[in-house]
Amino acid sequence: MSFDGPANAIPTPPLRRLVLVLGDQLWLDNPALVGLDRQRDAVLMIESDGEARAVWNHKARIALFLSAMRHFAVALRARGWPVLYERLAFDSPPLKFQEQLARRLRALRPQTLEYCEPGDWAMAQDLQNTAQALGVRAVVHPDPHFLCSIGQFAQWARGRRELRMEFFYRDMRRRHRVLLEPDGQPTGGHWNFDADNRAGYPRSGPGPIPEPTRFAPDAITLEVFDLIQRRYTGHPGRLERFAWPVTRAQALVALQDFAQHRLPGFGRHQDAMWTTAPLGWHSLLSAALNLHLLDPREVVAAAAEAWRAGRVPLADAEGFIRQILGWREFIRGVYWLDMPALAHANFFGHDRPLPDWYWTGDTQMACMRAVIGQTLDLGYAHHIQRLMVTGQFALLAGIAPPAVCDWYLAVYVDAVDWVERPNTTGMALYANGGRFTSKPYIASGQYIRRMSNYCDGCRYRPQARSGDDACPVTVLFWNFLIRHERWLVRQPRTAPMARHVTRLSHAERLDTGEQAQRLLDNLDRL
Repeated sequence: MSFDGPANAIPTPPLRRLVLVLGDQLWLDNPALVGLDRQRDAVLMIESDGEARAVWNHKARIALFLSAMRHFAVALRARGWPVLYERLAFDSPPLKFQEQLARRLRALRPQTLEYCEPGDWAMAQDLQNTAQALGVRAVVHPDPHFLCSIGQFAQWARGRRELRMEFFYRDMRRRHRVLLEPDGQPTGGHWNFDADNRAGYPRSGPGPIPEPTRFAPDAITLEVFDLIQRRYTGHPGRLERFAWPVTRAQALVALQDFAQHRLPGFGRHQDAMWTTAPLGWHSLLSAALNLHLLDPREVVAAAAEAWRAGRVPLADAEGFIRQILGWREFIRGVYWLDMPALAHANFFGHDRPLPDWYWTGDTQMACMRAVIGQTLDLGYAHHIQRLMVTGQFALLAGIAPPAVCDWYLAVYVDAVDWVERPNTTGMALYANGGRFTSKPYIASGQYIRRMSNYCDGCRYRPQARSGDDACPVTVLFWNFLIRHERWLVRQPRTAPMARHVTRLSHAERLDTGEQAQRLLDNLDRL
């Protein structure tokens, strides 16, 4: 299958409508495509260096976006739609997205520039500003992919002192009639089964876990690989294990595979980590969802149907549905409610630079080495690896939130700004001061030991907070408690944790502080 053609004829300028399809909106039900006239309208897709170079993007992330975009252009052309596709070459000049768009607007002179509302706040501003500067009317269509619109979320949040996902999730369950009894009560008698979904693997290991379906790179994807190896030579990550779905058909196969083989074991062990099972029981569907290759309705329906058919325990189905219907929709609502201030949030005033080993995995800390190494191999880590390993360390070490956000956006194939920024800023770093979380998510190295085998053979001891073999996570955890004791003890969710500090002697406090400072002064050498 050739990406390049044959291309359908582009109408002669001036056009009636120029429909811009963004790289994370690759579905045929895109509302901007409705009513497209082949004689007077055209579709525009743009490959740009902007995001790949704005942060040091993982090669697999670049490959996923470019390959999925090129496959979608083929699908559009197969339906007879005229598609203008701005394609990167290994020697293309480094133009910004808005420069490429402006050039096309000048050449095509459309009456309107139409697009589905972007997921990225900065992109939304750039599109409006570019169209306005050239005197082109911009028509923005609401994104029906999501089960809760931006306006609906703002209405739900209005007047609430605290934004809590649990209450939003219950409303969504009621609104969409998911796992709900005729009397409006939750199926199984509980709104969530989170307490059943926190188990680590036994010390013998996870046992056999069905491997996800792999999608061998086709000619289009291999062509993208060649571009990346020549144009983005110095970027982090590898492509050898790239097997992500890049088309709608592949994404549907991935959904069916998960619902049948891994959803039955997902719930109980969704927080567990193990060096030989980097994917665990997880769905690996977030990238396809965030590119709009999958509809969240069909994902939720697949999980609910698996439970109804008796193939999946209720706790597993509910735990997965909560991630899609609850957290994913909630986090998007928070993003649009709080941007652009969210991008500058820094509750603790942290300002340390990101250690270089976040980009290489070259650290003596076995947990960080395992998660970062996996990330460089696959462009993937699951939510607990992101929250309680790389994210927690960044919080305890006082890394500047913008640097951490840039890293998360760069290294994960499923990263788009509306997902990654609130998750990183609000959930992992508590940088927005608990806007939608009731506590900072912090723990000592003992938590990592309990939930993984990362500590086995590590030069540091997770239980030690002093001495040469003291675990950096444990030391920095206790240092955080000591530094923020007065604040933590006033917070209902952290008061029990903070009270442990009161049992420390003055000498123990001084020793912990000195040990922590030595670590912080040598972060790049840990």
